[in-house]
Order: sequence, then structure tokens, then C-alpha cells
Amino acid sequence: MNATNHVLIVDDDREIRDLLKRFLSKHGFRVSVAAEGESMHEALENWKIDLIVLDRMLPGKDGLSLCESLRTRSTVPIVMLTVLGEESDRIQGFKAGADDYLSKPFNPQELLARIKAVLRRTQMAPPSAGGDQRSLSFGPWRLNLALRQLTAQNGTLVDLSTGEFDLLVAFAEHAGQVLSRDQLLDLASGQIEHPFDRKIDMQVSRLRRKIEVDPKSPVLIQTVRGGGYVFTAEVTAHAQSLS
Repeated sequence: MNATNHVLIVDDDREIRDLLKRFLSKHGFRVSVAAEGESMHEALENWKIDLIVLDRMLPGKDGLSLCESLRTRSTVPIVMLTVLGEESDRIQGFKAGADDYLSKPFNPQELLARIKAVLRRTQMAPPSAGGDQRSLSFGPWRLNLALRQLTAQNGTLVDLSTGEFDLLVAFAEHAGQVLSRDQLLDLASGQIEHPFDRKIDMQVSRLRRKIEVDPKSPVLIQTVRGGGYVFTAEVTAHAQSLS
């Protein structure tokens, strides 16, 4: 993540815009602001925006509609803010294309952490073909981030869904760290369908069946009571050539 990333704050509350601009600028970001959709589009035309913090409740076209519209022509990461705190509202935000979702009132430090997490995910673009490619190895497994492939020691490719692959990357890149279900949802790029705790548990269960020697007694992905999950393997990063 580049500390000079350009963040666009879209919120009709001037006090929130000013507060976030000061706060994020203090933490090394370039920050622009907009009060509604039209100003947001002008900013996107004039500057390279690396991430949008988008309020859901805006005058005119609301944040949900703006998010859906942006997703038809842009992959710019979006963190949505809202006073609506229901689970169904959060799901609507993800379905509209938001990369993360935070309820008001919020702690600016939490927003900062989420912005950094989203930027880490979205800026981890695979290098061009033929160049060095990052991969992660643990136990008998090798995880190729560029090709999005999991390979066993004998060379066999393991069939992983998009959600399973992103979940495994999240675990491997945070090995030894206890991750809550919410953190896993954030780190897995929103690829886990229907972001309820039980659905995340089901995704973990499917992943265990593919990488654990005994899925009923998992060694790599262990459950932490009241905390979430922890990836216990020692992970090594590599650079490799696809040529």
C-alpha cells in the first residue's frame, strides 16, 4: 500500500468531510471531498482516485445507487458509510459492489484500518505474465497468487472456488494471527457469499476438507473459541517465474 494513496470522501455532512480530511491527511493520504454524486464524478474525471469513502444517505442519487453505477465502469475500491446498522443493509452494500461497510457513528481509527485493509487487497495486482510471481508455501502446499492456484507437493492442482482461494490467501498472509469472522470477511474481498457468521464457518469447513489431512481434527486452520480462527502453518513467500 502506498502512503500517498488518493482517497475521495463523499458525504453531505460537511463536519464529517472536514474531520476525515484532516484525519486521513494526518496519516499520509491525499484527500479530496465531495458532497454528492455529481461532485464525486467530477473528482473521478479530474484525478486518479485510489479509494472512495461513500456515505449511503446522500441527497439526490443515494450512495447505494452511486456504488452500483460505479461498478458498471470502475473497479475503484469503495468503503460505504451508513447510519443503517442492520445486517440486511450491510448485505445490500456488498451486493451493490462495496468493498467494505461501516456503520455511523464510527471511530476514525477503525475507518483508517479498514481503508488500509481494502487498499492492501485491491492493490495486490498480479504482475504481468513472464515476470516474477509471488507465491506462498506452507506444509505440502504452494499458493500461486498470480495464477490463483493451489498446488499440492506432487503437483496436483486443487479446485478452489473464488471465495475459498481468497479465504486461504487471507489466512496465509496472516498466519499465527487470530482472525475474527468480520476480519475474514474483510480480508477475503467480500467474496464470501451471504456474510453471516455461519456462512463463513461453512466456507472454512469446505476449505478444511481440501487442505487438511483430517478435516475433523484440523491442524492448519484451528478454531479459537470466542475469537474466530487462526492459521497455524509456517508460511514462506517466494518469487517465481512462469516462463
